[in-house]
Amino acid sequence: MVKLRLKRFGKKFEASYRIVATQSTSRRDGRPLEELGYYNPRTDEVRLDVPAIVKRLQQGAQPTRTVRDILVKQKVYEQLGA
Repeated sequence: MVKLRLKRFGKKFEASYRIVATQSTSRRDGRPLEELGYYNPRTDEVRLDVPAIVKRLQQGAQPTRTVRDILVKQKVYEQLGA
């Protein structure tokens, strides 16, 4: 099963995250199938590749709870229905 999850990177105590599509059995920081966006919790900066995310969701990818909350805030699910 493909999941949309956060992949941690950055310095110690200054974490940033990439939103990636990966197999559910792979490690958190393992090689992703595709990088779909960026999230910085310190500044609340979010950059998303919305067409690629919508494509993955239509193919059946399941987002984690945190990624789902980010996508709802960025109104990605509204584009999914259109």
